[in-house]
Amino acid sequence: MDFSSIRNAPADLLLRERVYEYLKKALAEGRLSPGNFMNLSALETDLGMSRTPLRDALLRLEAEGFVTIHSRRGVVVNALDPRAVRNIYQIVGALESAAAEEARGSAGEETWDRMDRLNREMKEALAEDDFNEYYSRNLAFHDAFLSLSANEELRNTVHILKERLYDFPRQKSYLRDWETASAREHDEIVRLFRSGDFSGAASFLRNIHWSYALQEDYIRSYYFRNPGSLVDSAR
Repeated sequence: MDFSSIRNAPADLLLRERVYEYLKKALAEGRLSPGNFMNLSALETDLGMSRTPLRDALLRLEAEGFVTIHSRRGVVVNALDPRAVRNIYQIVGALESAAAEEARGSAGEETWDRMDRLNREMKEALAEDDFNEYYSRNLAFHDAFLSLSANEELRNTVHILKERLYDFPRQKSYLRDWETASAREHDEIVRLFRSGDFSGAASFLRNIHWSYALQEDYIRSYYFRNPGSLVDSAR
C-alpha cells in the first residue's frame, strides 16, 4: 500500500485521525478484505511511524465494529454475516424510528418536499442504471429527518452502521427489485409524515423498511448467495 499521502499530510492534522481515515478508505476500496487478518508489521513499515497511532486507529475501528482485535492472533477485518446484518437492521430501525418520532416537533412541509424530491431522483437514477446516484440520494432521503434529531450519538451510530452495511467494501452491484421496492416504501414514509402520522412513520420504518424478516430474501440474495462475493446486478 502507498501511505505517502499520510506521510505528506499537513502537520496540523492529528496523526491517528489520518491513519483512521486511511484505513477506512482501504476498507471501502476492498484493499483490506473482510475475513482476513491485517499485516500490522507491513502497515507499520509502510506508514513509516510507530505502532501507537495505528493501534489507536484500530481500537476505534474495533469499537465501531469494523475489525476485531485478537491479543495473540492479530487484527481481523470483520465480515458481514446474516446475524450481523440482522442486528444492524434491528438497531437502525429502532434509531430511525426514534428520530421519526422526534421529528414531530421540528419538521414540516419543506422536509417532506425534500424527501419526496430525493425519492423521485432515486427512481430516476434507477431508470438510468446509476446506482451511485441512487445510493447518495437514498442516504440523503433518510438524513432529511435524521439530521433534525438533537441526539448526536443517534445520528453518528446510524451513520457508522450504514457504512458497515454499504461501504466496507462499497458494493459494486445491486438488486433492482430491492431498490425499486425500497423507493416504494419511501413513498409511504413520506405520505405518513406529510399526513402528520409520526407514530405511523416510526412504526413503518422499524417494522417494515428495516425489518430483517421482511427484507431477508433480498438481503440473502444480495450479500450471501455466493459466499465471499456479491451477487451480480439484477437487470
